[in-house]
Amino acid sequence: MAAGQLSEETLAPIRETFFQECGDLLAELEAGLLTLQNGARDPEIIDTVFRAAHSIKGGAGAFGFAVLVRIAHAFEAALDAVRDKRVTLDAELLRLLFAGADALADVVRATREGRGDAAAEQIDSVTAALAALAPDAAVAAVDEDGFLDFEFTPKPVSVETPAVRRWLISLRPHATFYARAGEPLLLLRDLARLGEISTTLDCELLPALEDLEPEAAYLAWSVVLATTADEAEIRDLFAFVEGDCDVDVARLPSDAEAAGIPQVAPPPDGATPDEARLAAKPELAPTIRVDLERVDRLVNLVGELVINQAMLAQRLADAGVAETAGLQPPLDDLEHLTREIQDGVMAIRAQPVKAVFQRLTRVAREAEAATGKLVKLVIVGEETEVDRTVIERLTDPLTHMVRNAIDHGLETPAERRALGKPEAGVVRISAEHRGGRIVITVADDGRGLDRSAVMRTATRRGLIAPDAELADEEIDNLIFAPGFSTADEASTLSGRGVGMDVVQRGVQDLGGRILVASRPGDGCSFTLTLPLTLAVLDGMVISIAGYSLVAPLTSLIESTQPREADVRRLGPNGWLLRFRGEHMPLIDLGFALGYRPQPMEPSRGIALIVHDDLGGRAALLVDEILGQRQVVIKSLEANYQAVPGVSAATILGDGRVALIVDVGAIATAYRPAPDAVLRTAAG
Repeated sequence: MAAGQLSEETLAPIRETFFQECGDLLAELEAGLLTLQNGARDPEIIDTVFRAAHSIKGGAGAFGFAVLVRIAHAFEAALDAVRDKRVTLDAELLRLLFAGADALADVVRATREGRGDAAAEQIDSVTAALAALAPDAAVAAVDEDGFLDFEFTPKPVSVETPAVRRWLISLRPHATFYARAGEPLLLLRDLARLGEISTTLDCELLPALEDLEPEAAYLAWSVVLATTADEAEIRDLFAFVEGDCDVDVARLPSDAEAAGIPQVAPPPDGATPDEARLAAKPELAPTIRVDLERVDRLVNLVGELVINQAMLAQRLADAGVAETAGLQPPLDDLEHLTREIQDGVMAIRAQPVKAVFQRLTRVAREAEAATGKLVKLVIVGEETEVDRTVIERLTDPLTHMVRNAIDHGLETPAERRALGKPEAGVVRISAEHRGGRIVITVADDGRGLDRSAVMRTATRRGLIAPDAELADEEIDNLIFAPGFSTADEASTLSGRGVGMDVVQRGVQDLGGRILVASRPGDGCSFTLTLPLTLAVLDGMVISIAGYSLVAPLTSLIESTQPREADVRRLGPNGWLLRFRGEHMPLIDLGFALGYRPQPMEPSRGIALIVHDDLGGRAALLVDEILGQRQVVIKSLEANYQAVPGVSAATILGDGRVALIVDVGAIATAYRPAPDAVLRTAAG
């Protein structure tokens, strides 16, 4: 039955699955092109890109998406020309293929949204350029029933020509071939290009209708091909379906026609084709697609389970019956099972940042074209995993940062030559796990921040006093002020006063922070520090002035009781702690958060050694450590308002609300200048 004959109720979920698969295929296609751009010329990579475009075309044809079929077919035909070495894969062709990939993504998105305005003129131009690479390719169209209809003209080969040889090709597709939008007609079409073919369908394994498995594969084909091509050329046609089809190529003797066409041998021992394939080749782990709403609901339920488990344990402990009634072992088991469930659910939501990073390659290409600069994008750590919610909200901030790095940071090729730099500027994007958080860095090797220009702009806009004296770090942070821009005129990329303040707000909404570092002439880097998940964390419950707070366990290194000999005064309200041969600021957390009007004596508290956002260490002074807990994160900004030094809130086992301390932000905010630390340590 054609797609158009199905009811909309039946068709809608199938169509949505197709678009989801298109997203995966486009990511695979983009990754392959990037590998080719980096100099690789492995035929398997070209085949991977070819298969992605081919699968998109096959699915689009089944739904009658004519525009999507047309551009996917042009892209596929261009890759086919590369595989056949009819065209050379050089830098110019790669740029065209990237433009084709961008156009393909635009059409997929527009088709999914039911729009027909996906830059038609630009897409027509790209499609025509791709089609020009393979003018003899088969024409792909969509027939009135909604299926792909291919017209091809077999390459004429005279059987009397002495160079002509005959080959027997046996083709038996697996079920995975059809699941990946494979179409045997395309393979037969490719064979027909090589010469004259005679095809026989083998339906011997086709069962009775009542025994038919809808997703199984029963059909096979035997093809006699008369061609001047050799065996290697014939096998190359099936390279992209390797593993999804059984293909056998054999040379026929001169009297093969009189002998007839042998049938495809059935799998041994009466096994079905799928059973034979599974026995011969291990399969990848099976996967399923689940609605995100269901996963979110599961995450919320696990959060409530964690809270209720903590409250149950707390109340039994307060009543003093946990040990006497023999309840402690089952309570420990319950806590262990709760932790296992929580880890499992978080793993379901964890995804690599690769999807976001790959989108940035297109942003870089567009910015490169708009500015006339040469850009080399380097991506590191794209397999680093983080909660899906965080990934979804990273796209806009990272897009702004990459555009700014290219537009403002990198010099023109002429300027870079004059400075002795390579003509192509480098923008490096990296991701890594550090201290239980994800750290993403966007750095360039351009001119760096012009601090004098930043100061002039800030003074003109009234952000600072004309006679203000600021440290380099303070000047750099002025770029996050709303409406701040040093651009002389607005462009399509920047200069409109909207950008880095939006980035900072977006990162802060995720419970993260952004830091900037710049060296004039050597470039600029922006570092984003974000939580791995927005649902659950392991925390240390601490007491400050009679209030209970939670410090994320991943930010803590160790704790110590400060000794008077190791503490020195730093300014009117600051202290410096010497610990394990290192001097670090000692910050009274109660004073920093406003719980106390004056800092308390260090010897009366406990110091928590923590990481700050700049890679250094600090010591937070607290009254008491109450214990370790797994807590559920509740947004403070959504339920109340943003509070400096506090990242979120949680519910403790006794039912009270406790604030979760933003340890890194406090440690960084109270970080003294290096020269002050040296003077105090020496004194």
